[in-house]
Amino acid sequence: MSICPKNKHSKARRDKHRASWKMTAPALVKCSKCGALMMPHRVCKACGSYNKKEIIAMDAE
Repeated sequence: MSICPKNKHSKARRDKHRASWKMTAPALVKCSKCGALMMPHRVCKACGSYNKKEIIAMDAE
């Protein structure tokens, strides 16, 4: 037995449901140590620090 709707939904009702499926830009914050843009609550990819503490030792370039 499969799921089968009893009545047809209108195009407006269908499109109203699909309107909430949109892409959003990721929230970015400045790193407190180096100032690079990073996602909040994650280790900085540029300097390897989190909350002003070095978590990952990065190679000096």
